[in-house]
Amino acid sequence: MTETLTAQAAESDAATSGQPAAPEPVLGTMNHLGITVSDLAESTERFYAPLLRFLGYEVIHQTAEMSVWLAASGCAVNLWQARPEHAGHKHERYAPGFHHFAFNADSRETVDRCHDFLRGQGIEILDPPAEYDYEPGYYALFFADPDGMKFELVHLPPPASASIVA
Repeated sequence: MTETLTAQAAESDAATSGQPAAPEPVLGTMNHLGITVSDLAESTERFYAPLLRFLGYEVIHQTAEMSVWLAASGCAVNLWQARPEHAGHKHERYAPGFHHFAFNADSRETVDRCHDFLRGQGIEILDPPAEYDYEPGYYALFFADPDGMKFELVHLPPPASASIVA
């Protein structure tokens, strides 16, 4: 159902805004990321709304139980309210499941601006912007949501990006 909501909303947005539709999906790229949070309203206000807006996402569907945020690329982030019996459980990065998620940045300057923005919002920074030896030119920032889920904003220059695919 969420996939249908995302696709319908993207088509509707493009048709009514006069903006070009999102490019055709590339096999294997992200369609959407679904995240369950302990307190949807608080997590959205304190973390996801500021971050996703900074990254160019817009909320296209919202209820008390879930929201869908869509980027111009067609990628979506779906946020879900945890069931009451699970709401008090904090995320454990090294247990089976989600370890972290990395968003792409178009430049190192964007990574630096995001760092400054997140600090100004009081968002927990795990590791400030730095070059990491994962790939040549890998420049990233690591941060956490209110439930302790780890996120990353990474810039890879085109030759480094191509080496991952090759």
